[in-house]
Amino acid sequence: MAMTSKNPTDTIILRPSKGWIALNLGDLWHYRELIYFLTWRDILVRYKQTVLGAAWAIINPVINMIVLEIVFGKFAGMDTEGGLPGPIFRYAAVLPWGLFSKALSSAGRSMLANRAMITKVYFPRLVIPLSSVLGGIVDFAISLIVLIGMMLYWDVMPSINLLALPLVILLALLTALGVGLWLSALNVLYRDVGYILPVMTQLLLFISPVGYSTSTVSTQWQWLYAMNPMVGVIEGFRWATLGTIPSSGLPLETIVAISSAVAITLLISGLFYFRRMERSFADMV
Repeated sequence: MAMTSKNPTDTIILRPSKGWIALNLGDLWHYRELIYFLTWRDILVRYKQTVLGAAWAIINPVINMIVLEIVFGKFAGMDTEGGLPGPIFRYAAVLPWGLFSKALSSAGRSMLANRAMITKVYFPRLVIPLSSVLGGIVDFAISLIVLIGMMLYWDVMPSINLLALPLVILLALLTALGVGLWLSALNVLYRDVGYILPVMTQLLLFISPVGYSTSTVSTQWQWLYAMNPMVGVIEGFRWATLGTIPSSGLPLETIVAISSAVAITLLISGLFYFRRMERSFADMV
């Protein structure tokens, strides 16, 4: 968006930029207070008029862990890595998955949910999906308390690997933002995306190592499997917190490298596509 003005008394004219324009990510710093406000607003609205409030941040992942333990642990009989109990092994995957899925769902619907702002006020539209992604960090931090309690109960001591945890969380957020940018822009053009999003999220759950380990996938296909960015995120999170790695197949470093490369590609392409479509958002929402 270009602005032209010769002196303070002139009218400021906003013109949509043409072609594949620069990302202008520096604008996000100028609107950092708006990002903070929108993120905090999403957190407050999420639990408004609920009886249990923020306790749902713990209840939801615990229920998911129980279901996965029954399906993959009891019925399918899939082993865990390092001899860890099934509940803690699967809960350690539910946490980053929950952060990703919540961020993806919020970001995918963010443009339509904030249509009133988009049509009335100018600001970098990238602020909206970004704040939607950041809103899940609070829930993640709350649910992390349960994992700490489980580690104490089963006497699983953290190691130096824990220092890599912020990088793993960052990778999960970047993955959600990259995919979310594509979906949020497409959702403005095609409202079908809003109906496809829950189905796609559910499908991603089963093709990600949430209820099982990557080592259960055939070695010859693990390089293709690792192109799902959440594979690197989940296995990296388990390694950082529990110290486990896939017992067979590709090395963990290779899995994380492939997943990170795909995540960065999705993010960069999503940024450019979002900025390209930004000019028409106000007319189409």
